[in-house]
Amino acid sequence: MNRRDSSSPIERYFQAMDAALDGFSLFLSNNDSELYSHEIIGSTLSPYIEKLAATFSCWHHRIGFVERFRIDQADSGFPIFQNVLELEADRKGAEERLAKLKGHDALKADMIDHILSRKGFPEEQQEDMAERTYLEHIQKGEIFNSLTLPETIEVSINSKTGRPSYHVHWGAFDGSRTLPIVYMAKIEDSSKSIADMLIAKNGKLKENLNIPLPVGGLLNPQFALEFDDFVEKNNSYSLSPTTIAQNLDEDFDFLHPKLLRRFVFGPFYGAGLTENNRRVSEILANVRKPENAWVLTWTMQEVFSKAEIPAKRGIWSSSPAREEFHINTDDLEATRQGVSYYEKYALVPHDAYQALYADGKAAEIFNGFTVYVISGNQVIGV
Repeated sequence: MNRRDSSSPIERYFQAMDAALDGFSLFLSNNDSELYSHEIIGSTLSPYIEKLAATFSCWHHRIGFVERFRIDQADSGFPIFQNVLELEADRKGAEERLAKLKGHDALKADMIDHILSRKGFPEEQQEDMAERTYLEHIQKGEIFNSLTLPETIEVSINSKTGRPSYHVHWGAFDGSRTLPIVYMAKIEDSSKSIADMLIAKNGKLKENLNIPLPVGGLLNPQFALEFDDFVEKNNSYSLSPTTIAQNLDEDFDFLHPKLLRRFVFGPFYGAGLTENNRRVSEILANVRKPENAWVLTWTMQEVFSKAEIPAKRGIWSSSPAREEFHINTDDLEATRQGVSYYEKYALVPHDAYQALYADGKAAEIFNGFTVYVISGNQVIGV
């Protein structure tokens, strides 16, 4: 997409995406939403939505001085992966580049001087101002990177197994499908070193422990770097959640994945912006305000362990404990996705939902989705 004036497709795209991310934040804080009722999920997803919003803000500033900005119009509706990589590269060189640019006050003075002396629009100075603002934003704000390394947010003791249990999350922007993804996992740790460190004689967490949660990386330092490496190699959308859980189970003899959740954001549909569903786009084109002419969908996938195969130790051979993961073979779509359970969601502004409903296509388009409609400052389940 080329940069244009405020009514250009690229400006309308940013208006719609900003509204969608604001709407999702509202959805997460809404006490009627399914994710609000699960404190761990809501509190985990919120920072990632903030990072996505900050990332789109940075991209918006960037189009003030670059010629092109591309999105995946045919599939995900999100910016292509190259935009993510460019943002990361620019962040590394931001300090050096800022040192070469004039400050805001000097640039404003140059713009006024250009207008008064040359009677023309100060395009060069405006581009420098946009670049300075962009670089300052990526310096101070957290963005949604190609990979967000794991963080441990909760530690407990499983009373049945006597093991420490971690809630861990991480994020990725899938390059092949151009989709933002957030992972959450509940992992038990059977290593003796961490048990001695965390567990009291009564089988509970030691009372004098001061674990400064959240902790960057896996809580157990013995496996933290290896776990980071595992996440980097196993974050692709092309891998099913069950495959990722199995890989984790096989790569770490003392880590036992009991639950893995994956939140896949997208596709995003916008009027005149995306081509991933022509009929939806045609109907959304009838919505008067660009910031209301969109639909944001996402999928929650979940795989859990239904049993643990005990470790075997013998004179001639031994094998560690392994998980047996449940795949819901009674549901063809769950089987195809390689999951125990999944839910598809759609978030729609009230004006857009009215347009879809009036066209008689709402039931067909949202078949299989749990739909939430944004009306003012409220999110209403349909």
